[in-house]
Amino acid sequence: MSEDGKAQDIAFVEYQPIEGAAAGAITARPPYMPPPIAGAVSVPLPGDVRYRGRRLLVLYFDLYNMPFFDEIRMYASAREYVTAKMTAADMVALMAFQNGRVVLEQDFTGDGRELGRALDGLEAEANDRENNGGLRFDNGGAFGDDDDTFNLFSTDRQLAALQTAVTGLGPLPELKTLVYFGSGLRLNGADNQAQLRATVNAAVRSNVTINPIDTRGLVAAPPLGDATQASPGGIGLFSGALAQSATLKQQQSQDTYYALATDTGGRAMFDNNDLGLGIVRAAQAVTGYYMIGYYTANTVADGRFRRVKISLTSGIAADLGYLPGYYAARTYAKFNAAEKERQLEEALRLEDPITDIPMAIEINYFQLDPAEVLRAGLGPHAGREVARPGPGGAARADIDVVAEIKDPYGVTIRNSKDLIRLQLDAAAASRVASRSIQYETGFTLLPGTYDIKVLMRDAATGRIGTFRTSFAVPNLERETERLPISTVVLTHQTAARGDALFNVRETIASDVGNPLVFGGQKLIPAVTRTFHAGQPLHVFLQAYEHGASEIRPLVAFVAFYRNGVKVLETEPAGITDAWTAASRGVPIRLTVSLAALEPGEYGCQVTVLDPDAGRAAFWRAPIVVVR
Repeated sequence: MSEDGKAQDIAFVEYQPIEGAAAGAITARPPYMPPPIAGAVSVPLPGDVRYRGRRLLVLYFDLYNMPFFDEIRMYASAREYVTAKMTAADMVALMAFQNGRVVLEQDFTGDGRELGRALDGLEAEANDRENNGGLRFDNGGAFGDDDDTFNLFSTDRQLAALQTAVTGLGPLPELKTLVYFGSGLRLNGADNQAQLRATVNAAVRSNVTINPIDTRGLVAAPPLGDATQASPGGIGLFSGALAQSATLKQQQSQDTYYALATDTGGRAMFDNNDLGLGIVRAAQAVTGYYMIGYYTANTVADGRFRRVKISLTSGIAADLGYLPGYYAARTYAKFNAAEKERQLEEALRLEDPITDIPMAIEINYFQLDPAEVLRAGLGPHAGREVARPGPGGAARADIDVVAEIKDPYGVTIRNSKDLIRLQLDAAAASRVASRSIQYETGFTLLPGTYDIKVLMRDAATGRIGTFRTSFAVPNLERETERLPISTVVLTHQTAARGDALFNVRETIASDVGNPLVFGGQKLIPAVTRTFHAGQPLHVFLQAYEHGASEIRPLVAFVAFYRNGVKVLETEPAGITDAWTAASRGVPIRLTVSLAALEPGEYGCQVTVLDPDAGRAAFWRAPIVVVR
């Protein structure tokens, strides 16, 4: 065995005798229970040989833009196989790409009845969608898995989902045969080349063969389109360009299917209305096989193709069939544009945080108008790792920032993606190196509970930081017992509006004036809430006098507690500033001296009183005072 012409030491060899599986080897399973909305295949513990000598088939249904009748024929063919054509050696799992994510509908089982019931459920969902106008409702998913998220990126989401599926099969060392049902891909040719290569490489590493079946079957398409689309126009109607374009589009999608099959050792089936035949052919292609493992001596992460060759010792004659090789890992410096986009997608989907760039987030909300719509702002706080020195002490930093907000059901509510290019002179570079970079954006949200995930990447080195948290936006319009207030912003730093290192010119259409800007100065929230005793503490919030025809004077003061004991309280300040007509919001701005406080941790409490209405509001948060 060799890799790129260099002999490799074989670590293990194991034979899987598929033909020898007996019918009695199928173990009894508990009664059928609907699988979770998302999950992973069962990975046996050491010593568990449930998959040994079994043919592992995965029926993967790509429902993205699949026509209704193709979907029904696909389920009928799959049902025929699992109920009448499965052998004693087969174990089948069902996966579907729907609602923006890959779903494990049924784990590996040899019970055709379980598989049939799972297929009945999928077909019932298809009928429900058809009865609702063909709409596919998004029940939500993990971060980065739905249509709103994929609109941020330029990669092919169907191939990205397939990559997720084959990667999830990687923990099973046995050969897996994935039968891919699809009705074409959205992107073709050079548009999805990087993602195609990543998907193929993931399949090779996971020991998965991909066997695409074009659910469109044998198509006799009218040259100018069928009755499902409007009549075309233009010169292409007479030159034949329209008919040629439609034919080329289908051929290109089939070319991608063919590449998936060829590069992973599978078989593709096109222009055949017997979809079940493709399942049978894919299953029959898997007979007894050897699993051979080795540890490569070439650890260079250059992304190049490593060609593998297996040969038999002299005197042994046999036909060898194996994959020709794999692609090595690649360092970020060698990524192309599409691969960098794919890195952002994968980082956004990960549940575990990435801490290459330290981050913290502060979320503030302020009411805009009585329509129960509020503006939530977030401020990721990135360290000096992203600023790189250049000639003459200047520095440059290119930062990708992706933010995504989901509701409790996993549906994306808002998201954003920015590329921040900072060109810093020597003075600014020196300040950033000893401090931090703070990013701010805004979203318009309804009251409710949300999850937010923010990702920051150094676009030059590929280092990433992510931060995820939950937050709630209260319904201030319905607050009756207490005086409704916004969140409280604490800071010791203000800056002129034009002093920002970078301003994003293209803003969200629903974005409005920032309440932190007043008199040409902007408050910079202290995300870590650490303050120097020698600097004044600025406090800002808004109180809302709903139902009032004119402003009612308010009283506000700040108190500091340590170990449950009040150590400092400011004099009450009368608030008579004009309110914002749309939201009935009264801005409250206080400045507090911290000189009397010793270094340490304190509880900072802000109290606002409405004497005329007999209501009050209290807000408390921990802070740290240093000298």
